[in-house]
Amino acid sequence: MKTIYLAGPDVFEPDPIAAGEALKQLCSEYGFEGLFPLDNAIEAFDHPHKTAEAIRKANLDLIRRADIVMANLNPFRGFEPDSGTVYEVGFAEALGKPVFAYAGDRRHMLERLREHQGLAADAEQCLEGKNIESFALSHNLMFAHTLVADDARNCLRHIAERFS
Repeated sequence: MKTIYLAGPDVFEPDPIAAGEALKQLCSEYGFEGLFPLDNAIEAFDHPHKTAEAIRKANLDLIRRADIVMANLNPFRGFEPDSGTVYEVGFAEALGKPVFAYAGDRRHMLERLREHQGLAADAEQCLEGKNIESFALSHNLMFAHTLVADDARNCLRHIAERFS
């Protein structure tokens, strides 16, 4: 049975264990074993930086162990996906792992950001005065190619079709 590392900000849900179990159950429905970051048993160290490093290392080990990575690239605490998830996507790709992602809003970034920031319909810069990518992609060009679905179930359906 192929394993799927479940990257995403789901670990920050009010009940992250339940969120992870739901994702793992969904994986099981499609014939995969889900690996959720909180599956790791991490001891608390005497300094939060040491605990954070232990979590990072354990999650990277789960990615190394996984056959596939599925990433939740929905906005997190703002407009962009969770930075930790984006890091995990890049790490998995560097290892040659197949990565598949989902996001509920896959309209072009230009359209999404104009709406999010209340910009004019022809604005080409964000509120910070920076140019907005306009490659007709929904997300940053470095990982937009991984987006295959609007939610976890449809992403898993895509993965199952690919690996059946």
